[in-house]
Amino acid sequence: MQHVIRPVRADEWEKVKDLRIASLHDPAAPIAFLDTAELAVARPDSFWQERTAGVASGRAVRQFVAEGPDGVWNGSLAVLVEERGTTDFLDREIETTQGHVVAVFVREGQRGTGVAEELFRAGLEWAWSLEGPRLERVRLYVHERNERAQALYRRVGFRDSGVRVPLESDPSAKEMEFVIPRP
Repeated sequence: MQHVIRPVRADEWEKVKDLRIASLHDPAAPIAFLDTAELAVARPDSFWQERTAGVASGRAVRQFVAEGPDGVWNGSLAVLVEERGTTDFLDREIETTQGHVVAVFVREGQRGTGVAEELFRAGLEWAWSLEGPRLERVRLYVHERNERAQALYRRVGFRDSGVRVPLESDPSAKEMEFVIPRP
């Protein structure tokens, strides 16, 4: 199936919400996302409207979707921009302006078809196109037990940086930082 890979538009908040909830029902969700389907479902429409408006334009974040010919969204990812001198989600200072890939999801029936690779291509192309200041690298975090996701990230050019972060929900488990430098 041929997909159109594109940024979301601000008026598509219902589809953003539906795809996010679908991703949180995936069997891998407990080790792939820092969110739950229950929390997502409980959020008001205003949350999804604001979130979608925020990821549809500007420099701070962009969300990309894989839209099938039938209009169904079969995958998504977002790239956040972390500016040098700010702090990240772990309250650590960002030492270099970088991108941070989050919320990677492809519907089960579309996995292994190249959809994820195309989403990454679009997200990285957008990240590398930013100026003032340019992003020096893009990173993401992946659960140490999520081998399927690790394999995908390696295929698209990410490498394990060696940084490990304990999960807040289970300090015995670790998230691995993967990075890709600016080409």
